[in-house]
Amino acid sequence: MGQRLTIELESMAATWATIPEAEILKFIGGRGLNMSVLWNATSPDIAPLDPRAPLVFAAGPLVGTSFPGGARFNVSGRSPQTGILGDSNAGGFFGPELRFAGIDQLILLGRAPQPSIVWIDDDAIQLLDGTAIWGLDTVEATRAVHDRVGDRNVQVAVVGPAAEHGVAFSGVFANLVRAAARTGMGTLMASKNLKAIAVRGTGGITVANPGRFKTAIDRLQNRILNHEEYATRVRLGTTQLITALQKIGGLPGRHFQETTYAAYNEVSGETIEAEHKLRSKGCFACSIPCSRYLEVNDPRFPGLRLEGPEYEPLAGFTVRIGVNDLPLALQAVDRCNRLGMDAISVSEVIAWAMECAERGQLPSSQTDGLDLRFGNGDVALALIEKIAARDGLGDTLADGVRMAAQRLGIGAELAMEVKGLELFQADPRAMKGYGLGNAVASRGADHLRSEPWFEFSGNEAEGIRRYGIAETSDRLAWRGKGLLVKDFEEKAAISDALGVCKNTYNNMEVLDWSETAELLEAATGVAWTGEDVRKVGERIVNQERLINARFGIDRCHDTLPDRFLEEPAGPTESPSAGSVVELDRMLDEYYAARGWDRETGLPLKDKLQELGIGD
Repeated sequence: MGQRLTIELESMAATWATIPEAEILKFIGGRGLNMSVLWNATSPDIAPLDPRAPLVFAAGPLVGTSFPGGARFNVSGRSPQTGILGDSNAGGFFGPELRFAGIDQLILLGRAPQPSIVWIDDDAIQLLDGTAIWGLDTVEATRAVHDRVGDRNVQVAVVGPAAEHGVAFSGVFANLVRAAARTGMGTLMASKNLKAIAVRGTGGITVANPGRFKTAIDRLQNRILNHEEYATRVRLGTTQLITALQKIGGLPGRHFQETTYAAYNEVSGETIEAEHKLRSKGCFACSIPCSRYLEVNDPRFPGLRLEGPEYEPLAGFTVRIGVNDLPLALQAVDRCNRLGMDAISVSEVIAWAMECAERGQLPSSQTDGLDLRFGNGDVALALIEKIAARDGLGDTLADGVRMAAQRLGIGAELAMEVKGLELFQADPRAMKGYGLGNAVASRGADHLRSEPWFEFSGNEAEGIRRYGIAETSDRLAWRGKGLLVKDFEEKAAISDALGVCKNTYNNMEVLDWSETAELLEAATGVAWTGEDVRKVGERIVNQERLINARFGIDRCHDTLPDRFLEEPAGPTESPSAGSVVELDRMLDEYYAARGWDRETGLPLKDKLQELGIGD
């Protein structure tokens, strides 16, 4: 669409501008365009929740087309949780609706004078009074916005009560459960007195070469439908990973104290399918409806129906905190969604508190009378509510695990975070490429910045063909992982720039660089080569590193908790037993591959000149 809409919330001045072609050629769209804006609009002297700090939404050029899974949007700003780059991504239908309204990027500045709703009805922009819906949960608020504008088909992105209370890891939720949850972008949105963004777009999206585009899409659809992972992904979605990670010894058992989990089958995706699944669900234009709609018949949780969960919240409220009670875990996921919080962060702060209590570091006088032991699911539910309300111990945990450890003066060595963001639900000792990816990820501990799945393949010949190093295909080896992570970081950046799903683009690798260029050219009419596209991915990664360098990030911050670097994985029967992460070796290799300084971990001048960024 080529249009950027900027809204100054205090005065409600809305400005449309054509995005310069040179900027599009550098960053394509989506996450890339957001990084372009943040480079020019953030600085250390603008605090994350300063009204001058921008909140930026963007949907890439394939969003809203017939591209399967072309539904993603990115929301970005300076993170109130980590103080560095904040960025999150979600699917559903909100991103396509932005583009149907003619918007590739939405920039929100300032602070509304009262709790508000931004209402975008094609090119008509209004600021509605949202006082009546302030305090509602994400489901209630979405319904209230639909009632307010009189159209249930309007797409809505909302924040929950946790964001209103300043919980640092609150997210932006669309279609009830499509969560741009990481790094506190919901907290940033609420700080602008913004409860919701409602969008109705009646326009269409025209591709430059419909015939060529359709031919490419048909080929892609056939490749997806015949992929060996297709049937399992439709049945189980990402919850298949409970069983898969148990088999390789990669689960975060009891806060990463064990890499296997004896009760894994009681909380697996297969068990969810057998006991609770009603039907599959998908995002806009999706060929793999990997989400599931569930019904939980448990008298403790009457009327519990929900969409999901993804693997991350499921493992967080079972394996990570030692809970075998699947209905209770699903209730925990539902409460996090309705309250509007990042389930990864919530599960980590709870698991951290449990381990601190288990080790005698957290006395009962500081636990609000809660029995903080692994396996106590009722306490986990209670803490979810207390965190969202910033009540008692919940107030301490609501700023994230790093800040909780600092505030209480305990357990810093047990805090599973990188750069202030809580680690995902898998053990890096079992997947060293993922370990490196979490260490260097631009938004803090994170797997979705790279997703280097290839290390699970065991295909040494392909490892040599791709990277010249057979060990890239071995999850327990460190050699070649710098090259592997660089490659998959660029794939992930392009996935987010295009606005497509990483399930297909990264994990199933349904397109190579040249095929991506062909599709992008058919869609936009701009001539691209595969190397042009790859170079955009490299540029986005480097731009993010420059943004973080402003906030003091360098090599010393590219690390992992000591548990993964020093403590061999267990138990002894685990397929990953005895493994530790050789991080320094991988970092040296990664910086060399990136063209970054080995000592500082910062991009070198020649690399920035090559990419045409920086100053």
